[in-house]
Amino acid sequence: MDTPIYDFVKEYFEKGTVRLHMPGHKGSPLLGCEALDITEIKGADDLYHAQGIIRQSENNATRLFGTKRTFYATGGSSQCIGAMVYLAMLRGKKGQPILAARNAHKAFLHTCALLDLEVVWIYPEEEASLCSCPILTQQLESILKSMEVLPFALYITSPDYLGGMADIKGLSEVCRKYGIPLLVDNAHGAYLRFLPESLHPMDLGADMCCDSAHKTLPVLTGGAYLHIGRDALPFEKDGKNALALFGSTSPSYLTLQSLDLCNEVLAEGYREKMHGVCEKVKQLAVQLREKGYFLQNYEPLKLVLEGAKMGITGYDLAKFLRESGIEPEFADADHLVMMFSTENGEEDFKRIENALPPMIAKSTEGGRTTLPFRGEQVMSIREAMFARRCTVKVEQALGRICATPAVSCPPAIPIAISGERITEEMIRLFFLYGIEEIDVVVEL
Repeated sequence: MDTPIYDFVKEYFEKGTVRLHMPGHKGSPLLGCEALDITEIKGADDLYHAQGIIRQSENNATRLFGTKRTFYATGGSSQCIGAMVYLAMLRGKKGQPILAARNAHKAFLHTCALLDLEVVWIYPEEEASLCSCPILTQQLESILKSMEVLPFALYITSPDYLGGMADIKGLSEVCRKYGIPLLVDNAHGAYLRFLPESLHPMDLGADMCCDSAHKTLPVLTGGAYLHIGRDALPFEKDGKNALALFGSTSPSYLTLQSLDLCNEVLAEGYREKMHGVCEKVKQLAVQLREKGYFLQNYEPLKLVLEGAKMGITGYDLAKFLRESGIEPEFADADHLVMMFSTENGEEDFKRIENALPPMIAKSTEGGRTTLPFRGEQVMSIREAMFARRCTVKVEQALGRICATPAVSCPPAIPIAISGERITEEMIRLFFLYGIEEIDVVVEL
């Protein structure tokens, strides 16, 4: 598969052209990568009006993912979340809300504030972690039946931060029945297309989804895809404008080159490599269970240890790894998350197994990071996020209105939604995640 963006930049660098254009480093090797860092010069195309090499490269990605259209982004899934919600809103009617699972990333809240959207939140039917919000198809059907005004879209996160995967096929069938598009934050799942049997949202019925290519594929940080489904409404017509609305006019050409080169990687034996690493992850899971570890159901490239079931915190499990020079993706009071890719070799798996000592299950309180109950929405998300605010100690926030979502990244899932009144349960979670201060609305 050709790599038009990388080839153009490499040729430009090799010509030794005097650079009387941005960026200011002029190709000087302070970091070592500057020579390949350019801007929209003649022949380099324009990400948001792509007609040349970028369009050619995006067409390659479109074929690889089997979509109606795949767009590049250099602002991560955060940029693509904004774009796909905006595209769905354009096709909706005035006054329609968006229906969303409660474990949405804070980028979704930022989008709703900027677009002034009303959100109807879906909470799990059973107790779940802050990072999870499993939705059953019959639950979705019941919610849609009860709504006086149907939403302009359903927005879910799958896989979630703890490896939980939604029944996208089932949910998409319900959405189709009610004539609403299904939008999926698939930030952690770009690789799902390249399993022996694809589990990618675009192959399971989603209308649009975003992938953080950099999270699981060999792409530089910020590289992402916005996918439009083959049978979706013609969202692709406004796709570039939507991405431009939420992105910088100076996209990183280093990141674009990595997306471009990734196409070549994906086209040449990547499925076989993916199968190999998935088998290694399964084998490691077996080994850890034999050592007494409880593992949550997980997506193929993620292992989630449930510390709460072993009387140990995820923070302590992470400490075991760090003492052996291993850095996990995420840890909280209940969980430890490890993310893998085809770039993890055999030695990595051996080091992980050796780093984690045998574990003996203990009685524990469990459920320390449980999602808070539905809060009282006092103001709209937009009103709260743009209101006058002040910063207070978390212990002083009881009863105040949340202005901006205070949450660490990862997992970047708001404990309190902007506009919600802060409860004791939320305060407990703030402390659990190490959050000591929060912005609240100044009430006049």
